[in-house]
Amino acid sequence: MRIPLFPLGSTLFPQGKLALKIFEVRYLDMIKTAYRDKTPFGVVTLEQGGEVRVPGGEDIEFSEIGTLAHIKDIDAIQPSLLMILCEGGQRFKVHQRERLKNGLWMADVELIQDDPQVAVPNELIKAADTFDKLARSFDQQGVEVDRLPFNYPLRLNECGWVANRWAELLPINPKQKIHLLTQENPRVRLDLVHEILEEMGVYEPS
Repeated sequence: MRIPLFPLGSTLFPQGKLALKIFEVRYLDMIKTAYRDKTPFGVVTLEQGGEVRVPGGEDIEFSEIGTLAHIKDIDAIQPSLLMILCEGGQRFKVHQRERLKNGLWMADVELIQDDPQVAVPNELIKAADTFDKLARSFDQQGVEVDRLPFNYPLRLNECGWVANRWAELLPINPKQKIHLLTQENPRVRLDLVHEILEEMGVYEPS
């Protein structure tokens, strides 16, 4: 599968929600084509360099594991400014990549199978319960659905879903997020997230 890539400072996980402001010519053309053809693009996490292309700027490096982004909504604010809302699809591994003359990255990628549905075990139930409380707090504050950092329905009994949502929200560095994204076993991914939540004191005292 050959797809255009969008290196970002953030990490997109499967079923995740991503809002982007598009203004660079290379990405404006890419997004318009993807929306017209109903095809995804790939989001990869930056390990070095910035999101915006700067003449004479440092070379960028990005992760070999990324996530397909499917455009769900697009709003043309101006001819050269688009606001888009995407949802994360399958993960993929980059095999070969090239940078086109306009600066856009294209890559041959191999799709990674979706997480198997693994139930959240009792020892990790705190992660699911705490996310449920977080979601309820947004509801109590009257936050509109389109402004939430996640999509409904909540899948609180699935290790992969709970781990992914926390991984997107937690203030951890890009390398940690990439490490979580690369975990093929959703139970292991939730184990790692659980440890981070404990270390950060996110859980309420028992």
